[in-house]
Amino acid sequence: MRTAFISDIHANLDALEMVLADIAKQETDRIVCLGDIVGYGPDPNPCVARVRDVCEVTVVGNHDYAALGRIDTLGFNEYARAAAEWTTSALDKDSIAFLNSLPLKKVLDGMHLVHASPMDPERWTYILSYQEAKRQLGAFPEQICFVGHSHLPIVVEEEGEEIRALPFSSDVPVRIHRDRRYLVNVGSVGQPRDRDPRCGYAWYDSEARAVMMRRLEYPIANVQKKIVDAGLPPFLAQRLADGV
Repeated sequence: MRTAFISDIHANLDALEMVLADIAKQETDRIVCLGDIVGYGPDPNPCVARVRDVCEVTVVGNHDYAALGRIDTLGFNEYARAAAEWTTSALDKDSIAFLNSLPLKKVLDGMHLVHASPMDPERWTYILSYQEAKRQLGAFPEQICFVGHSHLPIVVEEEGEEIRALPFSSDVPVRIHRDRRYLVNVGSVGQPRDRDPRCGYAWYDSEARAVMMRRLEYPIANVQKKIVDAGLPPFLAQRLADGV
């Protein structure tokens, strides 16, 4: 079974359509979304509609919750807060209903799925250190957990007491060993932050026991114009080109 994972779309429809077109070429059996469909970007409703139509499983992200008013945005930076407020006013009733229906986490065929962290999904913890990765690896019984949230693609492998980060670059498969455990961050469709502005997604082949990252060019300038035209902070347009 080959599963494609998309995450952190952030209302970037151009990037999402590029990713979905590429997934269609990869003989993928299903698509899973790891949350943050909205926030930051100019096309929340079309992105929600596409995810609703194509994804077998979707979990909710913190920006989805923020747009619904289900979490406080005081901890957001000024740009994220402004985007959340704009998104709240832009969401239609179908988008609101779908986002409200999404779970915080899900287990699918032995894979643990969550937006931020398996131990405390409702606290939106970032997994950015070996210490945090070790803590989170102890929070789920499955061999592999797929996350998003940080927008930084990475594979963390646990072998006994040893934790290591494995290279996770575009089109280079990473082997999943049966006797080891894994955290896989699938990167971001709509707002990468690893200084590579290309949109990204990952797939996992359970028979080949391999996970792979895909990075793709998309029309960033088009999205930047839509952000500015919508009245969103210009910084949100600039960062797309910088990949930060």
